[in-house]
Amino acid sequence: MGEERLPQPQRGIRGGDDPGPRDVLRDRENPDLLTPPPTDAGTVPNLRFSFSDAHNRIERGGWTREVTQRELPIATELSGVDMRLEPGAYRELHWHKQSEWAYVLRGSCRISAVDQEGRTFLDDVRAGDLWFFPQGVPHHIQALDEGVEFLLVFDDGAFSENGTFLISDFFAHTPRDVLAKNFGWAPEQLANLPERERYIFAGQVPPPLERDRVISPTGDVPSTFSHRMLAQQPHRFPGGSVRIADVSNFPAATTICAALVEVDPGGLRELHWHPTDDEWQYYISGRGRMGVFAGTGAARTFDFRAGDVGYVPFAYGHYIENRGSEPLVFLEMFRKPRFADISLAQWMANTPHQVVADTLNLPRELIEALPRDKRPVVR
Repeated sequence: MGEERLPQPQRGIRGGDDPGPRDVLRDRENPDLLTPPPTDAGTVPNLRFSFSDAHNRIERGGWTREVTQRELPIATELSGVDMRLEPGAYRELHWHKQSEWAYVLRGSCRISAVDQEGRTFLDDVRAGDLWFFPQGVPHHIQALDEGVEFLLVFDDGAFSENGTFLISDFFAHTPRDVLAKNFGWAPEQLANLPERERYIFAGQVPPPLERDRVISPTGDVPSTFSHRMLAQQPHRFPGGSVRIADVSNFPAATTICAALVEVDPGGLRELHWHPTDDEWQYYISGRGRMGVFAGTGAARTFDFRAGDVGYVPFAYGHYIENRGSEPLVFLEMFRKPRFADISLAQWMANTPHQVVADTLNLPRELIEALPRDKRPVVR
């Protein structure tokens, strides 16, 4: 099914041609949906949605789009937002009921927050950095001189960025005499308040970090809300590498953890499953496919490209294979404080070898040769 010829839903003597009407571009991008591998079987819900198919909200200063349970119904645990801010633009002061985890895709921005004790946080983050704001903690984001694009992940599949608590919206829906009384201001000083939410709006690139810093009498937050993920030493394997950020090295992130996985061309994120929670994925670069085993004889295969979201329900067995000529880079995220997975190979290697050999009708020496340690990425 090469790029130079028209793909058809045929495999050997099965299937037949599709004369159309059809979307050939989509068929080329999703060969394992058009012609599923013979190992696919049964009914497995859709586990993929592209940000390119999401509605884009365009504002003066940037844009944003989201993939929630509305777009991907199976994704009940986590949702995601892709946001771009032009240099100096703001994602305005706001808070929400959900915790916010973020990964900077490109560019840089300034982030700030004030917690329930009045303790402050201010930092500049760049590509490969993370941040985490607990639920209810107010914060803002402002792009630096190169602009910024980032991925936001929330610990609620039904969350929508259009439903946040915005300071401009709060002011617009509070009587001005109440605002004046609350802050000790004169009513005439409030003449230019926004009449509606600002959400994303243009601004000037902020000054150097120290000039922006406000010293609170209660000090700074005890655990930083940012983390330099790319500064971590990766765990390297024959087929790629992985970096894991959870409460063990990013203590503030108490409800969401993540792994940044890079799979070399031809490499494989090994057969495994997660024993504690559903997995929400974001594909940063490259091209790959994911095979998912849903139990009871059901399995399905999906193709992924940069900008796609994937989802794997709790305990579903799966693998991710690099099918392209460049590294496949993606994030795995979980609504848990600690990362956990179970390797199929490690389970087999640490079970009495004859039991496994008898069950699978395999020579015992094949089982004995399996690595007993965990290998998150292998060839």
